Amino acid sequence: MTTINQEQMKRWRLILGASSEEKLQSFGAGEAMLDEESRLMDEALAAIYDDTGGISAEDAAQTGNSRKAAGLGPSSPKLAKWLGDIRTFFPPDVVSVIQSDAIERKGLKQLLFEPELLSQVKPDIQMVATLMALKGKIPEKTKDTARQLVKAVVDEIVKRLSQDLRRAVTGALNRRQHSPLPSASGLDWNTTIRKNLKNYNQERGLLLPDKVYFFDRARRSKEWTVILDIDQSGSMAGSVIYASIIGSIFASMPALDTRVVAFDTEVVDLSEQCATDPVDMLFGIQLGGGTDINKSLAYCSSFIAEPKKTLFILVSDLYEGGNRTEMIQRLIDMHQSGMKTICLLALTDQGVPSYDDVVAKKLAQQGIPCFGCSPDKLPELIEGALKGQDLSVLAERVKQGQK
Repeated sequence: MTTINQEQMKRWRLILGASSEEKLQSFGAGEAMLDEESRLMDEALAAIYDDTGGISAEDAAQTGNSRKAAGLGPSSPKLAKWLGDIRTFFPPDVVSVIQSDAIERKGLKQLLFEPELLSQVKPDIQMVATLMALKGKIPEKTKDTARQLVKAVVDEIVKRLSQDLRRAVTGALNRRQHSPLPSASGLDWNTTIRKNLKNYNQERGLLLPDKVYFFDRARRSKEWTVILDIDQSGSMAGSVIYASIIGSIFASMPALDTRVVAFDTEVVDLSEQCATDPVDMLFGIQLGGGTDINKSLAYCSSFIAEPKKTLFILVSDLYEGGNRTEMIQRLIDMHQSGMKTICLLALTDQGVPSYDDVVAKKLAQQGIPCFGCSPDKLPELIEGALKGQDLSVLAERVKQGQK
């Protein structure tokens, strides 16, 4: 066999597991299919993906099934070694998937309930979602470690998105960056008159300014209201986390009056936590439960003082458990009042999950774009909306840019 074929056989052996070894050897793969590093990698994968049921080495010895010794079992040291192995042998995105599968397939809540184990978990969106879903069951001794893990993810997302979001908002609101003739609403009359008194023409009775002064619109307080209305049903976990953290970035901008609302069948206003501590805000979210979008829209309507200066973003898959007809009409009324109204079916890097296609089409027909958006594309969407661009055209451009 060539070196390339040997490498291919090793890969197939890792993919198919120990049960395939005899068959692969019949194709001439040879007995030593795995080197020491590959063997350790195989054991790490087998612990989750072989039919071990989480059986420990001791249990396997009693049954005589040596392959089942790959299971993680109840031992914390064994779990700690396994966590170290997967982080050694696999890239970060694969580690995230394996950790999530460990919890879902094997029920390894020990990952979350022991501080020494949780400290070795790779912080990622999926793990934060799991912690949020189990927050009421996390023991006291683990809470500080869990909070540190969540904070690490929050800090990473803020670092990734904050600069672009700030630039988008500033670019949209600072008229002087886009036009040599700023709008009259930004004219600083007092400064313009005071600085040009020397140019008063007594014969004509006119003040003839040689320079006109405008307010820096990027620094004026609360120019726009931004409302994030977030569906916290279980299927929206990744979107909930991204939307909440993005809300905290908006809340730090003086030019925006930011409101963050989460809902299932009840409505929770997270605006205060959003402005102070996004980690507390995430722990205030309860994933799962039913969905009453209409109730949340009724609550959010109380924040709308100036529709044409309001951006409303609904983050939801649109599966309504409340009054669907009234929900659709509320959104249409918002749009027709002049409010910038958008429905993000997903705000994640994982693509668009299942959503109510009938509702989405009805809203789109009324000029309310409904689409999935990756977090990295959100700044472009926000800037365009604040500049007054056509949202349907803007949404299509964002979608094309994600392909």
